[in-house]
Amino acid sequence: MKLNLALCQMAVTDSKEKNREKASAMIREASGKGARMVVLPEMWNCPYSNDFFPSFAEEEGGDTYRFLSQEARTNGIWLIGGSIPEREGEKIFNTSFSFNPQGELIGRHRKVHLFDIDIAGGIRFMESETLTAGDEVTLLETDFGKVGVAICFDVRFPELFRRMTLDGARLIVLPGAFNMTTGPAHWELTMRTRALDNQVYVAACSPARDTGGPYIAFGNSLVANPWGEICGKTDAGESIVYASLDNNSIESLREQLPLLKARRPEIY
Repeated sequence: MKLNLALCQMAVTDSKEKNREKASAMIREASGKGARMVVLPEMWNCPYSNDFFPSFAEEEGGDTYRFLSQEARTNGIWLIGGSIPEREGEKIFNTSFSFNPQGELIGRHRKVHLFDIDIAGGIRFMESETLTAGDEVTLLETDFGKVGVAICFDVRFPELFRRMTLDGARLIVLPGAFNMTTGPAHWELTMRTRALDNQVYVAACSPARDTGGPYIAFGNSLVANPWGEICGKTDAGESIVYASLDNNSIESLREQLPLLKARRPEIY
């Protein structure tokens, strides 16, 4: 089974309506070029800033949720809806909603590991000042097989990716917005490592870089294959990354290099 995948590295503005228009155009372009699964970036409908999360937050079933459902159905695709600020009662989560080609919800991932960092001479950002962490591992049932979903800072915790792999993930999708401190240092390295260690595809979708925005994303959306190679990549600007994924290559590699069979959980 093969899968044509597209990552939409879109520029994000402070207008939710314009962001939805841009997302729609890029989804339509990707599906028109044969993509069967399309991915949006982290916080694609909202500037990545604690100042914006509360005012942009929507409940599950809100306008953006319905927009994503309609786009999946209209284009006949599996849609991993990046992430948006989701409100539930007094809490706000960094949430990814995913839909099947019929527009039905097939998964909700709330970012488990909040982005709380303070790097000397680099960047300080505390998601926990406005956001609440999720507490579930997310796997989607698709015609490519099981697909794991994580969000940005989740990727720094390898045990989460191993758990998804052991539960059957063939592809792990990561909407993420690394910055200009961590991006050049760790973005590609981390994605390739997670793919290599778990012998899965890893697809990381970033917003495009906007040097005038409140948060400067690194961009460089990419797809890494189970051998740890890059099989699709872009730079900082607005663009779509395409990659063809092959389930058979996963099985072949795991037979030749049986990492999962050779693991020794009893000594960990």
